[in-house]
Amino acid sequence: MSPDPGTTFEINGVSLYVEEHGSGTPVLLLHGWPDSARLWRHQIPFLTGHGFRVIAPDLRGFGRSGKPADVAGYRLRNSVADVAGILDALGADAAHVVGHDWGAAVAWLAAALLPDRVRTLTALSVPHPFAPPTVRQQEMAWYQLFFQFEGIAEASIAYDGWAWFREFSRGDGDQQQYLADLSRPGALTASLNWYRANLAPRLPGPPPQLPPVTVPTLGIWSTNDHYLDGERMRKSAAFVTGPWHYEEITGASHWIPLDAPGELNHLLLGWFRQ
Repeated sequence: MSPDPGTTFEINGVSLYVEEHGSGTPVLLLHGWPDSARLWRHQIPFLTGHGFRVIAPDLRGFGRSGKPADVAGYRLRNSVADVAGILDALGADAAHVVGHDWGAAVAWLAAALLPDRVRTLTALSVPHPFAPPTVRQQEMAWYQLFFQFEGIAEASIAYDGWAWFREFSRGDGDQQQYLADLSRPGALTASLNWYRANLAPRLPGPPPQLPPVTVPTLGIWSTNDHYLDGERMRKSAAFVTGPWHYEEITGASHWIPLDAPGELNHLLLGWFRQ
């Protein structure tokens, strides 16, 4: 890979930093919180080496991309529109879409709403948004309520040299990179706005509508994920009318692309080639 393979595009009013590697069938890699395209550094050379064109953006609010000031700018449908805009900017009609964490949530919606742009869907860690909640998941997701308290959450997370963040993340993932990225002006608030825009408690209303996922879908969960319950990923099959497959990776933390790169790479290659 070249030192900086990225280009910044103005898409939907936001500057989006997008890396592009290799040639062939496009693969779009979507990271989550608090990552950037760097999350995929073990997948990119593997996939390009097997004849794929890999596209890896920093999602809005993260890394080198722009950070809208309003919370509403982080609603998932805006990022789904970003997916379409990125593919358009790069002249790609459709791609294998792989998402992790918030990137998986974006990928689920893209597969449901833009099926002609998604060859296959691979969702890492995060289940379909309508997968029924479990008691275990509600226990694991306590931090999502904490993140709603604007100002208080930011101060608590960064207090005493980011002590809360270090403990919460258990040392997993790209610790030093996360701290460097989140320390940029406005970056921590921008990243938390994903939670505020999409997971804030709201008054009951009519259930949201979403078409079923018709594209081939692979769900992957890891047994040492401290934030997400694998039962919900398994139950995501009910919302997929296309081919569905589930894989479980033993021993990996929430950050599957970093903890189990070899296993993930071979799962992706086999899935794309089916």
